[in-house]
Amino acid sequence: MNIDYLKAFYVTVKANSISKAARIMHLTQPGLSMQIQSLEKELQVSLLNRSNRGVELTEAGQIVFDYANTILSLQDNIERDLTNLKTHKKKLLIGSCKSIGEYALPCSVYIYKHENPDIDINLEISNTATVIDNVLNKTVNVGIVQGKIDHKDLVYEKITSNKMLLVTSLPLVKDNITIEELKKLPLIFREEGSGAREDITKALSEKNILTDDLNIIYELNSMEAIKTSVISAKGISFIPELIIKRELRDKVLTNIDVEDLDIVSDYYIVYKKNNNLNPYEQGFVDFLKSKKRGFC
Repeated sequence: MNIDYLKAFYVTVKANSISKAARIMHLTQPGLSMQIQSLEKELQVSLLNRSNRGVELTEAGQIVFDYANTILSLQDNIERDLTNLKTHKKKLLIGSCKSIGEYALPCSVYIYKHENPDIDINLEISNTATVIDNVLNKTVNVGIVQGKIDHKDLVYEKITSNKMLLVTSLPLVKDNITIEELKKLPLIFREEGSGAREDITKALSEKNILTDDLNIIYELNSMEAIKTSVISAKGISFIPELIIKRELRDKVLTNIDVEDLDIVSDYYIVYKKNNNLNPYEQGFVDFLKSKKRGFC
């Protein structure tokens, strides 16, 4: 089986467009179509149904696509490991959600690097949805996320849990409120796709509360920006406890208890099921699951 033809088919399905796939692979549309047709001829099956709305997998196409995902992942792993062997470099590519990546994780990276000075570490921080996409697209090999986005190609390993606390710097807010009173507060939320927002909205939905029921004054894509806004009395927000321990201790921020509402976030290591971790990637996973990890 021609790997290039298999990749052309795989990229076309992911892009849901022959024209988009052709641009990604730097091919002409006829050239890309010819590669897919050659693959279909070799396998003696029809793989795609084409229409104005894009491409749709046939039953045989779904089988080939699932195997293509595995085969191409293995090919990438082989090329990556051989490149590292040739250059004598070990490169650890990590993606992390912001709530842990901006605060707790840098200390862990420092400790792991200190114990493994021959490993080059690159940490990319974004929201949970983006980290998941990067793991699936093999931009990073190991991700750390808040909550799960279920996917058949992903493996999750839990590393810690943390409470989400409703906090304020405003002096006039009560220490204990009802959910009905929560609806009236000027809230600052994380953006769609963040694990923090997902955990909050899930907990509220269990109490039959939708985000549309809340007084969300604005959204920010950084937990640091939210924390700064709350400290500056611009609004009130749910923030992971691990981020604000010092501010709570120094009474810069005050926790507001919401009656019958507890929000706990679970943090996970995530990686592709068929993407066999190399020894130092597995070593980092084991390190994060151990007591040595040293979250700040």
